[in-house]
Amino acid sequence: MTLRNDRYEGPDDIPDMVPVFPLSGALLLPRAHLPLNIFEPRYLEMIDDALASDRVIGMVQPRFDGSVDSEGDQPPLCEVGALGRIISFQETSDGRYLIQLGGVTRFHIMNEVACDKPYRVCRISAELFAGDLLHRDVDSDVDRDALIRAFQSYLDANDLEADWKSVRAASNEALVNTLAMMSPYGPAEKQALLEAPDLAARAATLVAITEMELARNAGGDKPTLN
Repeated sequence: MTLRNDRYEGPDDIPDMVPVFPLSGALLLPRAHLPLNIFEPRYLEMIDDALASDRVIGMVQPRFDGSVDSEGDQPPLCEVGALGRIISFQETSDGRYLIQLGGVTRFHIMNEVACDKPYRVCRISAELFAGDLLHRDVDSDVDRDALIRAFQSYLDANDLEADWKSVRAASNEALVNTLAMMSPYGPAEKQALLEAPDLAARAATLVAITEMELARNAGGDKPTLN
């Protein structure tokens, strides 16, 4: 897999320690792009440091089960996150950074590392996600028809429209990952999509979540796509 000038041939090419950006509801998947608006001083420093080194940061959600750490000053993190490489960067006149991350691979957090930085740093392993580094234009195991039917049902239920020409032209991977990332679901659902073992399982999970949400919201408030 290639992102700009860096090559990630396998888990051994993934750094074992990375700065992490805890962000509830955020989902980054391999070969997908995630735009971020960075404004907190600690994360501005994190981006500065990343740009000066290997340009990668880890996206991870805070735990959403109500647990707290023993010190009570930092929210515990989900065990699985996603590594992103900064592929575009813009500084605004008011000092914010507008960046875009390119998804590299998912990872497990092995442990958090004590450091003198204002942001958090974790030791990670991508060993169990080696398949993320292999580009598959076609995945025949994905039930594309079921996914499109669920997408169409969601659009119809919420009076939304889609660019169907782009949908039909998208590869299975691009379609599944884009719909997963733009979906309006909560942190638990986003984490389930992240942790799905493969693309077909992620598509099936997305269909199941969408069908449950349609049933739950029938006659109620209508969410919007992100």
